[in-house]
Order: sequence, then C-alpha cells, then structure tokens
Amino acid sequence: MTAGAADSGFEHLVRELTPQVLGAVVRRFHDFASAEDAVQEALLAAALQWPREGIPENPRAWLIQVASRRMTDRVRSEAARRQRENAALHCGVLSPAPALRPETERDDTLILLFMCCHPALTPSSAIALTLRAVGGLTTAEIAHAFLVPEATMAQRICRAKQSIQASGVRFSLPSSRERVERLGAVLHVLYLIFNEGYTTSAGAELQRCELSREAIRLARALHGLLPDDPEVAGLLALMLLTDARRPARTGAEGELTSLAEQDRSLWDRREIDEGVALITAALAKGSVGPYQLQAAIGAVHDEAARAADTDWAQILALYDLLKRMSANPMVMLNHAVAAAMVHGPRAGIELLEAVDADGRLRGNHRLAAVRAHLLEMAGDGDAAMAQYQAAAAQASNIPERNYLLTRAARIRDSR
Repeated sequence: MTAGAADSGFEHLVRELTPQVLGAVVRRFHDFASAEDAVQEALLAAALQWPREGIPENPRAWLIQVASRRMTDRVRSEAARRQRENAALHCGVLSPAPALRPETERDDTLILLFMCCHPALTPSSAIALTLRAVGGLTTAEIAHAFLVPEATMAQRICRAKQSIQASGVRFSLPSSRERVERLGAVLHVLYLIFNEGYTTSAGAELQRCELSREAIRLARALHGLLPDDPEVAGLLALMLLTDARRPARTGAEGELTSLAEQDRSLWDRREIDEGVALITAALAKGSVGPYQLQAAIGAVHDEAARAADTDWAQILALYDLLKRMSANPMVMLNHAVAAAMVHGPRAGIELLEAVDADGRLRGNHRLAAVRAHLLEMAGDGDAAMAQYQAAAAQASNIPERNYLLTRAARIRDSR
C-alpha cells in the first residue's frame, strides 16, 4: 500500500470511528466539551503511533481507552484541585475516576448529530461542531473550508461545546417530541455542509469534495438509524443525485461546466440508481417534504440522457409544489428558470421580479447570473453581457467568477 493510500485509509477510519468513540466517552463521563477534547488527543496519539506500530486489532477500543485515560487524568486533577481548595472543610481521599469498563459496539452517531444541532447553537456553530465531533475533521480543516483563521474556528467550536454543556442536555436519543423538533435542524445542517462542499462559497476551488462526501456519509448514517423517515431518505437521495454529476462539473483546467454542457457519460450511475430508488420509495409513503421534492427534481435531471431530453414540464410542476411548501428565495430562482424552459425566457424574467422584491438574494451573484442566462435566451445580448459581468463582480468563488466572465466574453466575441 502506498503512503497516500495509507493516509486515505487512516482518515476514513478516523472519521468512521470518531462519533462512536466520542459517544462512548461522553456516555461514561457526562462531559461533552472535555470528552471531545480527550478524543481529539486520542486521535492525535493514533496519528503519531499507528503509522509506526500499525493499526491495532480493535482501533475503536484503543481510541476509547486512550481518550478515557485522558478524561480520568482530568477528573483526578480536578478532584485534587477541589480537595486542596476545600481542605479546611473536607477530608478524605479523592473520588475514584469512572472505571474503564468494556464498551459495547453501540454507535452513537445519531445522538451526537442531534446534540450538535441543539437549538442553543447558531447554524454556523452547529455545522462547525458537527464536522469536528461527528465528522472527525480537524479544526484546521474546518477553518480552511470556511475560509476563516484557525483561531477563529477554534473559538467558535469552543463556544459551541460550552453551549452544549451549559444546556444540560442528556447524552441520549431525544424524546419523540424533541426528535421532531430537532430533526429539521439536523437535516438543514447536513444540507448546508453538502452545499458548501459541492460549491464552495469562496476561494480558488469550485468544490471541496471531502465536505460533500462527509455530508453524504452522515446522511447515510442518519438514514440507517431512521430508515422510515421520508425526508431523511429524500435528503440522502438529493445528495446522491447531485453528487453524481460532480465528475463532469469541471473541465481539464478545473473550469466550471454548466449542466447543459456536461458529458453525462461521466455521471456516477451507481449514485443515480441509489438516489432514484431512495426517492421513489420515499415518495410512495405519501408524506412529501421539500427534500423529497428537490430529490425528485434531481432525478428528472439525472434520468435525461441529453440536456435536450430533460422533462422541464415535470420539473416546473415540482417547483410549483416546492414554492408552496417553502419560501426559500433559491427555490423561487430555480422556479423562474424552469418556467423559462417551459414557457419561454420572458416568463422566467417576469418571475425574477418577485425574487428582486423578496430582497434576500440582493447582492447574490446567482440572481444576476440567472437573469443573464434568461436574457441571453431571449436574444438580448447587451443586457445579458452586463448581467454576467455584474454576477462575476459579486461572485467570490473563482471558478464561478471565471465562468461568468467567459459567458460575457462569448457574447461580446459573437458580434
């Protein structure tokens, strides 16, 4: 095995084991913040020791043992400090640390997901904490993904852990009522993580595949633990059907390739087949939600052999339903595109007036980019070129910016 393959295998193992190890330590010591730190120390020890000595026969138990020892040391140190401070009032020996008893093979991924999406946290803090505690990413990796200094991200994660600790939440699956209340936040956080990985908000790269893959892994784990929830299945299907196009999204130089221009033979058929099967089964349950509708739209796109074969009438009907269910401005924007493909570009341009009036996409490059595309479809080259240039000026993702400038230049050069 090459060094690169070994590194990849180690990272995959760590990300798979992290929530299981953290869950075991939190269950034993009832201290989320300290347990998370102890697990990170155990992972660092593994990174230093396993390449030299080999991966132990039971890596999960090894990590739990090391992390538990770190926690035991902290418990004893804290007890000793308290004993010294209260020597005049208390006497006796230190309270023993929790015994290192054998662990079951219980997987606490779902519990950790719900904890990291506690209502006390903001979405940005919940995303960061989920990636750290459940995804096994380092603080440096998370900071790089969101283009902030590592120290800033460390503070954000620390505050999030403190908020979880202060909330007093028990380390257990939430009650049925709490699960209903929090599941939406869990799904939203996974959705945001996937989207940030699929198209980064800023920087030189179009996508960060490790983030989108991690979101898929976590969504798959959530689906495994809640197999009968149609929106969980819908979100996983949406991720798979979207990620299936990733191999065709960029050209040889990393340039963005539009959906209509992609080489569909490069799409991942296994992901498409799995996604279609998931959404078909979810829709059959009769309780339709926004993730299922988005997945259904993705399936229509992915099942078209050519861009010209896309069933835009069906996509428009699905967006009509989605608009009634969600007031998200991105839904309104995509609805306008679908309307343009069915009823002509002027119909789509008229619908953009409502997106303008909504105001939430003001200054977002996607609104100007869609307007440019529809104006180009309508044959208004000057206006389209101006809108492409305006969108490029607003875009902070460099491949997207370059794509928009290329579209503007194509119109200019065609005269």
